[in-house]
Amino acid sequence: MLEYFLYPYAKQFIVFNVLKYITFRSLGAMITALLISMFFGDRFIHLMARTGIGQVIRSEGPRNHIGKKGTPTMGGLLIILSIVASTVLWMDIMNVYVWILLFSLLGFGAIGFSDDYLKLKGKNAKGLKGSYKFVLETVLAIVIIYLLLRYDGLNFTLTFPFFKKLAVNLGWVYFLFVLFVIIGTSNAVNLTDGQDGLAIVPVMTSFGVYAVFAYVLGNVKFSEYLMFTPMPGTGEITTFAAAVIGAALGFLWFNTYPAEIFMGDVGSLGLGGVLGVVAIILKQEILLAVIGGVFVVEALSVITQVISFKLIGKRVFAMAPIHHHFELKGWVEPKITVRFWIISIMLALLGLATLKLR
Repeated sequence: MLEYFLYPYAKQFIVFNVLKYITFRSLGAMITALLISMFFGDRFIHLMARTGIGQVIRSEGPRNHIGKKGTPTMGGLLIILSIVASTVLWMDIMNVYVWILLFSLLGFGAIGFSDDYLKLKGKNAKGLKGSYKFVLETVLAIVIIYLLLRYDGLNFTLTFPFFKKLAVNLGWVYFLFVLFVIIGTSNAVNLTDGQDGLAIVPVMTSFGVYAVFAYVLGNVKFSEYLMFTPMPGTGEITTFAAAVIGAALGFLWFNTYPAEIFMGDVGSLGLGGVLGVVAIILKQEILLAVIGGVFVVEALSVITQVISFKLIGKRVFAMAPIHHHFELKGWVEPKITVRFWIISIMLALLGLATLKLR
């Protein structure tokens, strides 16, 4: 928005000339989101505490989590507010990609909000019925895919990291694939958000990688040099990704162990859903399984546990998702969290390496 209103005066005020640079506006978005998140963090926590909006703990969860009961939750509202405000302020308001991303963030955030609200209202950890949640996520994902087809001309080709020319046209199957990517990523991030600070750092590292890819793919010279097909307009996604990183970093200040606030489903579903949409826009869906490996493992541990118990009546893990398994094996929560962070950073570096190793 600043670019739209101030850049036309760059000849009179040369300082406004910097607004044409995505790098400058991305840095501005990151700092703005960080400051909003940090400044309003304490106030938001006190508001949630005063209104009695506290975490509901599952009775079947680890016993050491009982002490977390009543901790203010729904911090995802603060994250989303920080992202939306900073993105709108620094983005190119004529860029359709960013508007679709904001819609995706708010849409999945709204589903998560409904889930959180029902949990708090009923004072139980069940929340929105699973089938209802799936239907809402599916409808929203279909609308998002329609918007991408309508305004982006989304093609049905699937590309692969580490390969320069390997691409497969999936035809109509691609529609089902991207539907799975959006819904799957949203719920995978939600499953990962089970310990203090566990999910927010992998979210930051994933968006950090996609920020670089967006900048490269949106720049004709860089994309052609690295043998990617240029994708005009996607560079602006860097601004959105930077805002996510800033908001998440500010939230981590309060969410790190011992957490003063949790993001709730409004945050995890919102961030996960929009992460999947970013991967689809940039045509780097397979890469998401690499840089988001922590989310993949968490989701697979739950799927494996359920299938094993239903088929043979035995559990593969002491408890799923897998971070709870390590808890019951005697690992302290901060150790699990930091080690998962390290893994997410390593996977992010591997993802960045695919820019050249192709």
